[in-house]
Amino acid sequence: MLKFFAKYKTFAIVLFVLSVIIILCIYTLLKPEERLPVYQPEMVNAELVDSTVQYVRKYHKIADFELVNQNGDTITQEDYKDKIYIADFFFTTCLTICPIMTDHMIEIQEKIKSDDEVLLLSHTVFPVADSVPVLKEYAIEKGVIDEKWNLVTGDKKQIYDLARKSYLATKSTGDGGKYDMIHTENFILVDKEKQIRGFYDGTDPEAIKNLMHDLKVLKAQYR
Repeated sequence: MLKFFAKYKTFAIVLFVLSVIIILCIYTLLKPEERLPVYQPEMVNAELVDSTVQYVRKYHKIADFELVNQNGDTITQEDYKDKIYIADFFFTTCLTICPIMTDHMIEIQEKIKSDDEVLLLSHTVFPVADSVPVLKEYAIEKGVIDEKWNLVTGDKKQIYDLARKSYLATKSTGDGGKYDMIHTENFILVDKEKQIRGFYDGTDPEAIKNLMHDLKVLKAQYR
């Protein structure tokens, strides 16, 4: 009996290895490719969406914009052409969620600083106070890498419209104030086609891990 097993030992090992390879191939073929949803306004909490786009079901994209960054440079959609980017809304004097959000953006910046495919974009919701010099001082203090991360200010109506009609990420104050808004903790993942692919709690470390995972999934889509 021992001689029989010894005779076919090599054959058995080869058969086992081939079986493992076949099983792995079948699993890979049957496993569905992970893909991120494309968010439409009707899929998002209505409090965060302007009434004019609230019931849009398809083709939603980030609108063109023209804002000014921490260096006084004009930033438009062209600066983000063919890029994946992560956007948020903040203001420099915020003492509640903004410091945590900024710290997490700094962590993300560190992870993507050598990645030519990914950028960051932070919009102030308090442009009357967050002038270019203020943003520059804030950027230096936080270690912002200019080539990776734009902190932008500009016309309040434009920022309000972007927040409510494009990024679906801020609440209206509801007090009748024109273009007044309350920014949320949301980080927004935007693909190369200017579509929203994910929302993440910028104050939650676990959500940031999910964002980084989803970023890899999204990048794989372009391979």
